[in-house]
Amino acid sequence: MSHLTSREAYTRLIDRINLFPQGAPPSELLYKILQMLFSEREAGLVASLPIKPFTAAVAAREWGKSIDESRKILDALAERAILLDSEENGEMLYSLPPPMAGFFEFSMMRVRNDIDQKLLSELFYQYLNVEEDFIKQLFTRGETQLGRTFVQEPSLTAAVSLHVLDHERASEIIHTASHRAVGTCYCRHKMAHLDRACNASMEICMTFNGAADSLIRHGIARPIDVQEGIDLLQQAYDQNLVQFGENVREGVNFICNCCGCCCEAMLAAKRFGALHPVHTTNFLPKIDEERCNGCGKCVDVCAVEAMSLVSANDPHKKRKRKAVLIEDRCLGCGVCVRNCPEEGISLQQRGERVLTPLNNVHRAVVMALERGKLQNLIFDNQAHWNHRAMAAIVGAILRLPPVQQVMAGRQMKSRYLEYLITHVKPVHN
Repeated sequence: MSHLTSREAYTRLIDRINLFPQGAPPSELLYKILQMLFSEREAGLVASLPIKPFTAAVAAREWGKSIDESRKILDALAERAILLDSEENGEMLYSLPPPMAGFFEFSMMRVRNDIDQKLLSELFYQYLNVEEDFIKQLFTRGETQLGRTFVQEPSLTAAVSLHVLDHERASEIIHTASHRAVGTCYCRHKMAHLDRACNASMEICMTFNGAADSLIRHGIARPIDVQEGIDLLQQAYDQNLVQFGENVREGVNFICNCCGCCCEAMLAAKRFGALHPVHTTNFLPKIDEERCNGCGKCVDVCAVEAMSLVSANDPHKKRKRKAVLIEDRCLGCGVCVRNCPEEGISLQQRGERVLTPLNNVHRAVVMALERGKLQNLIFDNQAHWNHRAMAAIVGAILRLPPVQQVMAGRQMKSRYLEYLITHVKPVHN
């Protein structure tokens, strides 16, 4: 019976996690991961928490505990970055982040002795890189994805630079953030335990704003100033790493500096490129065939294998090669531009501008619409029977293809939804 009870707590936690637009498909590996990160008691408590940020008073009401006792539990979870905490109007708010980008990464953003990080890395690798269901669900469902690519600013000409918006510049995110932090790269740290890591820098992935504030407070990430952030960005450029960040225009919470061998986003882009798992920049490289000598350096540095070499079809030089671009796979990062010794690659604007959600609320709503999970955001606390009933009704409606297509259409990603998000203040019950 105790075995069944233990399993039940983690099953309810998985159900809770899957209320997010980006969830985590159940599997034996996921159970083992959660058992390492959560005690049985914690799993049961967290399973009843709302999706939206909440106070200790809300948790106390759900758990049937005092506010002081609930706050101690919440603070202990935040200390391990299971929860994120932030102060608003003098009151601490807590939220459970999704697994990615969220508590999966946070568990490996520092070296720690309270869990077996080697075993956890092995479980993560099997769950993310072998089973594939999680990565497919995270990166390939819906049109709107979790992350986007930032263009490498040194690859821009003066003329092209005029068309780059502030939110498309990693340097602007660094300059304007309220808080900045750097932590250990989850992906390379995981691969290091498996003896698969590359030589790229380990302490180089950055968090910003509220997420950085929480991670700094609990020693999971180290605070940095603007200059160190810019220096880290330059270090990433020098190592030909791709900047992959939160897919929002305002309040970007993370920018990872990704290689093609360790990082989940780049691996997903290579495996599922046709499904567009990562939002691209608004640019594409253009190859000058007159300048291209077929050296292959652009092929070597492309993290998603969007460049390849083919025959130049030169009757006088039968072994001559030239570079070609696989547009459907290209992220538009500009790494190839900077590495061409002949200056034979330049960036040009894509035919249609890539749309970026306003902020994380906007993105969550749109992702929920596309994935048929809007009911989970509307009826947040499904521990209550009336919320579960209404969520089931709305969920059934959203699964009707014509309705879902209308609701998830471009009009819901327009300024109308942005206006509602920016003018309607959230209420924390």
